[in-house]
Amino acid sequence: MSNDPNFSTLLSAVQAAGLTQTLAGPGPFTVFAPTNAAFAKVPADQLQALLNNPAQLRAVLLYHVVPGRVTSAQVAGLSSATTAQGGTLTVSASGGTVRINDATVTQADVPASNGVIHVIDTVLLPPS
Repeated sequence: MSNDPNFSTLLSAVQAAGLTQTLAGPGPFTVFAPTNAAFAKVPADQLQALLNNPAQLRAVLLYHVVPGRVTSAQVAGLSSATTAQGGTLTVSASGGTVRINDATVTQADVPASNGVIHVIDTVLLPPS
């Protein structure tokens, strides 16, 4: 993922939040990874405020991480998942499409050295 230009905004956010070491740890982790296009849907002022607030940014990013390795076959059988941030994601599967809250999984089961990545089309924001 670190070599994929579609995730440069996510990687910059991970670095700004000081989570690089954490997410490079042994895991395993399941990461719902928003693309640059997903970040582009967030209003610019809201995204800038988030990038300037490391604590809030950490919370948002950890809301995209589920401890453990959860494959797409397992995700499809869930109705919710608890995140590393402590919040709960709503999971729904219908007709081959898996949604995590308001995001659609566009690519599933991307292998990572310490878990699995599912690419999503929308940034997940924890309820405030």
